[in-house]
Amino acid sequence: MGADAGRSGGLHAPAWLEELVRTGRPAVPWRDVVRFAVAIPAPLAVAVAVEGGIEPGATLSAGTFGTMGALVATLAPQAGPLREKLRRIVTATAFGALGLLAGGFATGGGWAPVAVIAVISVVAAQISRISATMSLGSLQLLIYTALSSGFLTSLSWQTEVAFFLLGAAWATLTTLVQTRTEAGDPDRAAVAAVFTRVALLLEAADAAQAETARRELTTALNDAYDRVIRSRSHHAGRVRELSELAGVLNSAAPLVEASVAAARARVPVDDADVAAVHDLAAALTGERELPGERPPPLEEGHHTRRAVRHGVRLVWNVVGDPEERAGAAAVRPATGPGDRLRDLVDRTLASADSRAFAVRLALCMSVAEVARQLLPSARPYWVLLTVAIVLKPDFGSVFGRAVQRGAGTLLGVLLGSALLAGLSGSPWLLVAMAVSAGVLPWARAANFGLFSVFQTPVIILMLDLTLTHNAGLVRERLVDTLIGCAIVLVVGYLLWPQTWRAPLDQALHDAAVALDGFVEAAFTGGPADRRRARRRNYRALTELQTQLQRRLAEPPPISTRAAAWWPVIVALERTSDSVTEAVIATREGGPVPDLAQVAVLRRAIRQLEEDVRSSAADDDAEILAEGVLAPVAREVDTARRLVRENAPGRRGRR
Repeated sequence: MGADAGRSGGLHAPAWLEELVRTGRPAVPWRDVVRFAVAIPAPLAVAVAVEGGIEPGATLSAGTFGTMGALVATLAPQAGPLREKLRRIVTATAFGALGLLAGGFATGGGWAPVAVIAVISVVAAQISRISATMSLGSLQLLIYTALSSGFLTSLSWQTEVAFFLLGAAWATLTTLVQTRTEAGDPDRAAVAAVFTRVALLLEAADAAQAETARRELTTALNDAYDRVIRSRSHHAGRVRELSELAGVLNSAAPLVEASVAAARARVPVDDADVAAVHDLAAALTGERELPGERPPPLEEGHHTRRAVRHGVRLVWNVVGDPEERAGAAAVRPATGPGDRLRDLVDRTLASADSRAFAVRLALCMSVAEVARQLLPSARPYWVLLTVAIVLKPDFGSVFGRAVQRGAGTLLGVLLGSALLAGLSGSPWLLVAMAVSAGVLPWARAANFGLFSVFQTPVIILMLDLTLTHNAGLVRERLVDTLIGCAIVLVVGYLLWPQTWRAPLDQALHDAAVALDGFVEAAFTGGPADRRRARRRNYRALTELQTQLQRRLAEPPPISTRAAAWWPVIVALERTSDSVTEAVIATREGGPVPDLAQVAVLRRAIRQLEEDVRSSAADDDAEILAEGVLAPVAREVDTARRLVRENAPGRRGRR
């Protein structure tokens, strides 16, 4: 038996390796599959049709640049509102075009191209820290700089950029067509489903129906949080729309709890509350506008009826009022250009992580550029391109993701080269490109490495359509890919031990300590103390977001565990904003808070940090505060509740 156990144990791969190769099973997004398969190869197909076949020349080069633009604009949009999709498309396209221009200064040999690549890498790293959209743009800047440095055609740079933009415009049109025919935003629909289930629970006629409705409500809540968290994990930075939805879910907690209590007590609620919950669901999906007046306060009746009305009014504020929606998004207050500039500096130049990543990225790309100059290659840019794709400049590419993308790129090289060798000179290559492109939206949701397996053939077919492939060329491309992956893993990671682990728990601790200091200075310190404490608080939140981003870019389960912290971080941001609002209210003549209540708040905030680390029994006591401190107390209560419900290692423990 012992020998059997030993043999059985020997068959198990290391846990980290199992996680690296684990692939999700997402539903096939058929509409995206069709859009990708049509939009990406279409410019090349037009060029081949005009030329009468796959023949080298200006026409095919124009089609190649058109497909480059279509690839950028097709990959850029993700699930969300149309304005966010268009913002990502425009940003990615603009930075891609800029990369095509910048790459012209990185051709040839010597140290000048190395310096150009290094400077562009530093700029890309800093830009990526601004927002999710800018992170996407910085990746395109890096990729197309690498391509343009070695992909030479007979076209002028003006013509190359023009066809690149035309291809992007074509892909944007396909996105608009798809968006116009879609039912709605799936993230908002998932959140709206929570309120639909609340209404069904309130309408339950008997105990059996109430029990079924309660279970469906629990499932809807789990699905909504998972949906919003999953969408968030695909982004390199915080997205306002998703933060707003998280704020709506957070604000729904009192309503959910009151509805469950009313159903359990079999206390009928007011019909106006049921109608109001249906109105909230319809407003979230965009089916109709929220009515102008929320239900009035309910002063009489059973306490659960009053609690339901109170919960409805709270959510109504968040969903229906623009200022409350802005607060739910946890956007840090910026009163003028000076504040925005300081915030930008905090995210980029003043951030130690930002500077360290810029050095890592510049070093990797510079080494890749030196390798490009020294290696005899038909496509000398491939090492640079591999490094740019594997070391994605969004503070999220850690060791595991680099291995996934590197292994996927290697497999993709084999697949693309095999297609070129088997279908050399045949229009069927365009069909192969369409199939590979069509797999991308499903593969992106399944596994980063799998996405690279199918993205790489698209790139190879796009760039090398006219090359005659042989074993030597395949071997050369594989060697270039291995060199690029080795540069990333050695120069980008192994030499930087601090990148091996993102200290998220420590960042949460620091954010709680900074928030405690902010509360102390806000109500007991002078103006200078408040200003310094506020800056420290928001700087700690910035660092917390950076550490969360780093974890979210890891393969599961690291990203899944980190994503569970996101609602807690949103609640901390809202708490900070409520402290700022309380200071402003006091300054405008509001009552000065009771210092005893301030002390209670500070103890609760310190307890929040202990909640993260401790496995002791939960303290569910509500914080009681009055006046300007009441909103702060509610936000701290929300933060502690979210820690108890969402913190890794504490879910399900009661």
